[in-house]
Amino acid sequence: MKGKIKIEGARENNLKDIDVSIPWHKFTVITGLSGSGKSSLALDTLYAEGLRRYIECLSTYARQFLERVDRPDMDDISGLPPAVAIESRNSVRTSRSTVGTTTEIYDFLRLLFAKIGKTYCPNCDLEVKKRSPEDIAKELIENYLDTRAVLTFPLDDLNPSPKGLLSKGYTRIWLNGETSDIEDLDELPEGAEIVIDRVSIKQSSFSRLVDSLETGFSDSKYVNVHIVDGKAHRYSKDLECTTCHTKFTDPEPLLFSFNSPRGACLECNGFGNILKLDPDLVIPNPDKTLAEGAIEPLTKPSHQPRMRKLMENAAEYGVDVNKPFSKLSKKQIDLVYEGMGSFKGINGFFKYLERKNYKMHVRVFLSKYRSAFDCDVCGGSRLKEEALWVKINNKNIAELSDFSIDKLQNFFDKLELSEYENQIADEILKQINSRIDFLLKVGLEYLTLSRLAKTLSGGEAQRVNLSCQLGSTLTETLYIMDEPSIGLHQRDLTRLIELIKELRDRDNTIVIVEHDFDMIGSADHIIELGPLAGERGGDIVYQGAVKNFIKNGTDSLTKKYLLNKEGIPIPVKRRKGSGKSLKVVGATEHNLKNLTVSFPLKTFLCVTGVSGSGKSSLVHDVLYAALARRFHSDIERAGQYDEIKGVNNISDVIMLDQKPIGKTLRSNPVTYIKVYDQIRKVLSETYQAKSKGLAQSHFSFNVAGGRCEVCEGEGRQKVEMHFLADVYVICEECNGKRFKKEVLDIRYKNKNIIDILALTVDQAINFFFEVPSLGRKLKILQDVGLGYIRLGQPAPTLSGGEAQRIKIARELGKRGGKDILYILDEPTVGLHAEDVKKLLDVINKLVLSGHTVLVVEHNLDVIKSADHVIDLGPEGGDKGGNIVVQGTPEEVAECKKSHTGKFLKKALRF
Repeated sequence: MKGKIKIEGARENNLKDIDVSIPWHKFTVITGLSGSGKSSLALDTLYAEGLRRYIECLSTYARQFLERVDRPDMDDISGLPPAVAIESRNSVRTSRSTVGTTTEIYDFLRLLFAKIGKTYCPNCDLEVKKRSPEDIAKELIENYLDTRAVLTFPLDDLNPSPKGLLSKGYTRIWLNGETSDIEDLDELPEGAEIVIDRVSIKQSSFSRLVDSLETGFSDSKYVNVHIVDGKAHRYSKDLECTTCHTKFTDPEPLLFSFNSPRGACLECNGFGNILKLDPDLVIPNPDKTLAEGAIEPLTKPSHQPRMRKLMENAAEYGVDVNKPFSKLSKKQIDLVYEGMGSFKGINGFFKYLERKNYKMHVRVFLSKYRSAFDCDVCGGSRLKEEALWVKINNKNIAELSDFSIDKLQNFFDKLELSEYENQIADEILKQINSRIDFLLKVGLEYLTLSRLAKTLSGGEAQRVNLSCQLGSTLTETLYIMDEPSIGLHQRDLTRLIELIKELRDRDNTIVIVEHDFDMIGSADHIIELGPLAGERGGDIVYQGAVKNFIKNGTDSLTKKYLLNKEGIPIPVKRRKGSGKSLKVVGATEHNLKNLTVSFPLKTFLCVTGVSGSGKSSLVHDVLYAALARRFHSDIERAGQYDEIKGVNNISDVIMLDQKPIGKTLRSNPVTYIKVYDQIRKVLSETYQAKSKGLAQSHFSFNVAGGRCEVCEGEGRQKVEMHFLADVYVICEECNGKRFKKEVLDIRYKNKNIIDILALTVDQAINFFFEVPSLGRKLKILQDVGLGYIRLGQPAPTLSGGEAQRIKIARELGKRGGKDILYILDEPTVGLHAEDVKKLLDVINKLVLSGHTVLVVEHNLDVIKSADHVIDLGPEGGDKGGNIVVQGTPEEVAECKKSHTGKFLKKALRF
């Protein structure tokens, strides 16, 4: 079926009344500079309208909010299929969701274990299974051929009278190794068993044995087989160990669910861990002495009396308060924790607080010093022990959940089942294997099913969701993806492209916002927006087939980079640094293999490697976390390592990550870089403001006074949708203006506060040319490629890359300070090659100012521009965690074992 999505007059954000055609069942890439309008077209227009149409199909309750939900600013849209957006951000916050539950692999595993799992007795380590009369008869003939046996069942279950037994056809009892007639008894003696049959075990007696066993099981749960002159054997019709007679329940899917009371560990409620007091958080810097405040919680003003008691009692008990805590003996440390004299110890202090945890501020305080430790009962498996007794090929479900995806695939490839088990499990295994295959195709072979979904990076979460969509087998659907190549090594990009094409070939329409040139070249259709960013963007530079893109005469920045007419130059010289370094010794966090690595200071460093090779474990979990505890007293648990040398060679460590600069609509770029105070001061000094008695605070939407009190300065109000994400609607009181009328009447150069906040950075630099100090800070935003963003753009609407560059701008705006270590995690996310060029200029400014910049990155243009590269791998997960090669980009490119080196070699040719 041929057709197209037609958008007419799109004007959302900076889009310039554009008409767009997107062919059905094709792979379309939307590209352009950062801020050129890509997300405005793909998400704010295409997906937003798709969501509106979905709401129209829902209940009356949902439709009542439809008229209050902003409609995308456009004239018309037609040919729009049902839309699914797969964004490059991880919105999961619960610890209940894992990779296994998200992809549904764990759900199918639960079903598989319930159907073909074998229960093993924890006492005897023997398989426990229900056995039919036929199975028991075969066992008896095999083990006791040509012997005599007496088949009985115990009285415990029946407790009948002799007459009642006679009426059922039973005529004898078994007691103390002998049989007696029932008709001679007035009552049944204690310990007696009812004789079912006396039989000579032969091949010909198979049918008789089966009939007798069936008779016994019809009246009792158990049948005892007494071998004459031999042992007695007990058989059950339920799941019971034949050796120790422990009973077991039949496995069911809920038994293996940590989100169900049926399967969740009772101690940790299925979380797999327990929050406990963490000594590393209580003593964040053991190099400090007790007198210097080594015990962090006792440094708080409200707890100074306890600190004084410690100091008063220490000398009497032989504890040196002027000695580094790490140098104290075990006996002295025990005294600090358990107490001495009137000082009740750290443990006593926290027990006292536990008794007061009904108070909110106490609960908040306690949470700062607790960490999650593996549950002592379930060992982190999250399940009751009964679930772990059930195994397939000698592995329980928790062990399989801890396998990496590639190891899990190998397990199922080698799994051998009986014909009966194959019939039961065939469809379940198909579902599991197909989902595993999809995860492998998107380059996530290093993940485990037990990995918490909330710990995934934005790129990983997006690729997990992409694999889920492949497993859903939807057709005639519009898939919108925001930079699916985020966090993906060049080696894995080809597999991702093949996966997207597979999704397209199922009669789906794919629209991707992307900057990667390999992804652009693989598309069927391209839409380039621009020509520049912000107010100078929003126009269509080109739309049509990719094959015609190169040939046409359009002046396209993207095309220039594709044809190598534009590019990022290779540095003429690699900096050697100051000669000093930071050295991490013995890092073993996650998959790191006892790494020792040096980071030369006052250089531009780049840590590379395939996804899951250990980059974040080394840079964030070990290096940054350890240094942050030293310089900021951050209460953050550091990863496992032996030592960090050369800490005195730096003055501070700052993480410039892609986390939002604020979570509320009140936070924006100018509040973050401390420019808003100056803007409010300019307005408050106007004649109008002074005559009305309006101070600086009246121009703030964060405090009462000048802001609209209905929406509390947000301009919008939140409507809870319950079954969908919350929806924000325009405040009816201020009509989205956020301030009271008397504040909006104050103008500077004919613009009020809302008009000023609506200016782009480029426009504001010209507008405030008479305020040099304000203009200088705004110029830094322009220098990092953010001249297109608006001064008052709400923080939640900024991309991760934009938030990161705003943080860089704030650091560049600070005066003074040297020898700072700046750490950036994938700063090129959301950046066009032209923007990457600007980012590299900014990074080099930081290095030239006497700082060190450490970047975790896959982008080859960034890697080739670094002074020193550390490549981890060689693969992800268990196969990673080693240093493959380190040195200049040229040295890395010559390493044949390095996946990064292979692609870097090509990049260094241009």
